[in-house]
Amino acid sequence: MYKIFIDGQAGTTGLQIHQKLQDRADLDLLCISDADRKNNDAKRQIIEEADVVILCLPDKAAIETVQLAPEGKTRFIDASTAHRTNEAWVYGLPEMNETQRSLIQSAHLVSNPGCYPTGFLLPILPLIAQGWLNPSSKISCSAITGYSGGGRKMIEAFELQAKKRPDELWHSRPYSLHLRHKHLDEMKHFSGLDTEPIFLPVVGHFEQGMLVSIGLFSEFFFSEVSPDRVYELLASTYRDEPCINVFGPKDESQLLDGFLDPQANNGTNSLDIFVFGHEQQILLVCRLDNLGKGACGAAIQNLNLMLGKAELEGLSL
Repeated sequence: MYKIFIDGQAGTTGLQIHQKLQDRADLDLLCISDADRKNNDAKRQIIEEADVVILCLPDKAAIETVQLAPEGKTRFIDASTAHRTNEAWVYGLPEMNETQRSLIQSAHLVSNPGCYPTGFLLPILPLIAQGWLNPSSKISCSAITGYSGGGRKMIEAFELQAKKRPDELWHSRPYSLHLRHKHLDEMKHFSGLDTEPIFLPVVGHFEQGMLVSIGLFSEFFFSEVSPDRVYELLASTYRDEPCINVFGPKDESQLLDGFLDPQANNGTNSLDIFVFGHEQQILLVCRLDNLGKGACGAAIQNLNLMLGKAELEGLSL
C-alpha cells in the first residue's frame, strides 16, 4: 500500500484530490494536524514517511516544503506554479507528446500543469510539432472559467455576491488585464512559441468548467490549411487518448442553438477540442473542468502513472 500525503488538502484542489483518493484500498492517506501544518519538524517527518507528496499550496510554501525532504527520497507532485518551468521537474501533461508518459512514470518531481495551459497547449502542440504553425506567430488566447479556479477567497466572494445581490451577479469578470498572467511562462515554454500569447482570462458566474479559445490566421501557417485539415491532424494525434475528444467544424453535436457549454465536462477528466473557422481564420476551443483535467484530475492521473497503476483509476470520463 502506498502512502500519500496531500499537503494543503483543505484548499479547493486538495479537498477534491482527497475526496477522490480516500476510498482507494491501494492508498493510505497520511494526515497532519491543523496545529502542525506549519511545524517544519512535524511536516518533515510525514514527508519522509510518504511515498508521494501532493502539494496543493501557494508557490512560496510549495518551494519551502520540497526543501524539507531528503533529496531523492520522496516523490512530489506540485499543483502550484512554482516548478512548472523548472528543468529539474517533469511537466505533468501525459498527452503532450509521445515520451511524456514515460518521463512522468519514472520522475521524482512532477509539476502539475495549470488549467489554462492545458487548454492552450493540447490544441497548439500538434500544429507546431508537425511544422504547420509558425512558432513566431503572434497568437491571442481568451478563456472563461468557473469561479472555483480562483480558490477559496474567490469562491466565497462569488457566493456572497449571489446571496446578497442576486440581481447583480458577476456574470463576466475579465482580469489580468496587465497581460502578465502567471501561466504565460508555462504556455510559451511548452508550446515552443517564440512569443507569449496575448491572454485574456475571464471568470464567469458558474462554479466549475472552462473554455479556452485560440484564434489563428491563415498566414500563421507555413502552408495552406483549412479547419478540416486541422481537425484531421488533431483527431489523428489524439486518437488513442481516452481523455481527449476532437470535434470537427461540421460537427455541431455539442452545440445547443449554436452555443457551447463550458460546464459540459464538469466532474470528469475529459477534455474536448473543437475546430471552427474558414479559409482565412481558424478557431480552436478547448473545454475542460478546471478542477478536473485542469487540476485534481490531472494530479491523480500523474499519481497513477508514478505508482504504476492504471492511468485513469479513480477518474471518470
